[in-house]
Amino acid sequence: MCVVCGCNNAEDHGAHEHAAPGALDPSSGDLHYGAGPALASVPGLSQARTVKLEADVLGANQRLAERNRAHLKAHGVTAYNLMSSPGAGKTTLLCATIEALRRRAPELPLAVIEGDQQTRLDAERICAAGAPAIQINTGRGCHLDAQMVGDAFARLDLHAQAHHHGHHSPEALLFIENVGNLVCPALWDLGEAAKVVILSVTEGEDKPLKYPDMFAAATLMVINKIDLLPYVHFDVTKCIEYARRVNPGIAVLQLSATRGEGMPAWLDWLLREDAALQERP
Repeated sequence: MCVVCGCNNAEDHGAHEHAAPGALDPSSGDLHYGAGPALASVPGLSQARTVKLEADVLGANQRLAERNRAHLKAHGVTAYNLMSSPGAGKTTLLCATIEALRRRAPELPLAVIEGDQQTRLDAERICAAGAPAIQINTGRGCHLDAQMVGDAFARLDLHAQAHHHGHHSPEALLFIENVGNLVCPALWDLGEAAKVVILSVTEGEDKPLKYPDMFAAATLMVINKIDLLPYVHFDVTKCIEYARRVNPGIAVLQLSATRGEGMPAWLDWLLREDAALQERP
């Protein structure tokens, strides 16, 4: 759980205490460290202290996320938070999406916030695909947070254009590519309109059960790289069943970002959701 791992310096928040031991499953011999009230275990911190730490950190982030959400809406910008494990194809999907949207809705303003621990390689790929991008390097951090996104949005042309045109600026899309990680980004609200989790068929259909917080938080699951289905052992039906066991309301799309299969439905979802979200009070 990222709130209490090293990237947030949990040990600096208070005196060391005794952490709860793992719960033993007598039938299997497995140890469970997520069975307490905090749903996590941190060396040197009690469950009570861990719960308090999480509430403090996430509470501060939530206030910033709500500010981001109001700011984005005032500028006519709909933001999507794209999350996945490393290598699932987020950047490839974004490049294909930008190119497809340029053909389908050429007047629609687009921009991307790229999150990685280091380098601006993905931001360079996005710019080459035809959209402005700003890179956020998190250092040792394993997720983006609301402060980072707010700072990055303020530096994008979408923000400047909206200020120039006031509240009558055209609707726009902002894609936030989170750090590749199926655990920590799920906890952090960035002010986005929706979270989208991208799952590659090369990863295995059991990921929604192994990483339930991510799939529970997402509005949409994109099953990517379906062109590889003939070459891998991946049960699409089971994957969707597992995702809806965790999140009964999750929408599902199947596509291949490299071959273009399923891309029209993905664009439909983006534009339909964007219009619906802009109409909400």
